[in-house]
Amino acid sequence: MILEADVDGRPVGVGTLVLDPSKTAKVSITVRNNTSTVQRVKTVRISGTALALTFFAYDTTVPFDVPAKSSETRSFPLEPTDLGSQAIGLLPVAVEVVDTQRDTIASVETTGDIRGSLWSVYGAFGLGVLVLTGLSWAGALIALARRRLPANRWQRAMRFLPAGIGTGLIAVISLSVLRLVAPSPTAEIPFILGAAAAAFFLGYVTPHPGGRQPSSMDAETVRFRL
Repeated sequence: MILEADVDGRPVGVGTLVLDPSKTAKVSITVRNNTSTVQRVKTVRISGTALALTFFAYDTTVPFDVPAKSSETRSFPLEPTDLGSQAIGLLPVAVEVVDTQRDTIASVETTGDIRGSLWSVYGAFGLGVLVLTGLSWAGALIALARRRLPANRWQRAMRFLPAGIGTGLIAVISLSVLRLVAPSPTAEIPFILGAAAAAFFLGYVTPHPGGRQPSSMDAETVRFRL
């Protein structure tokens, strides 16, 4: 099965797909059945995901059959009126055709430019990650300043690890919201692993909390002995 789709006359998979919640989009799909059996399409699904999470999905019921070794084309309007409260920025978008058993039988993917609000679900998710990451860094650095980190190097490193992972997630989400880079495994993994490794190393090389700083009394004792 091969799926071809276009939105407002622009082929999906070529360039960036703009989805504006204030505008009704015209979606057209062509399903090519290269099998020897009839394929029954029930639903067309348009969804956007990031970091393995689905932030929006629109299911439109468009039932039709595609005969063997043949193709069928259907068009329908898409009104993403609530998209502004669900996502913002660049996101991977998939257009799928689903059969009567709710299985995806064909799909095409592209990068979507979602014209939503910063206070959408995706934007709020990013702000939540920012707050939690800030708290993780603050807790680790305060513990370091007060010499309350574990004595074991590996345990100290693990104390900094969540802050590093959060920093990588913030980088991925920020680049997406700023419409610079869409989230994808090739973009997510280097940022997250790199930031996590840097934080882990920082925690590993922090000074041993049991080491006592020399005081003025220590200095007086040394002079007295001399």
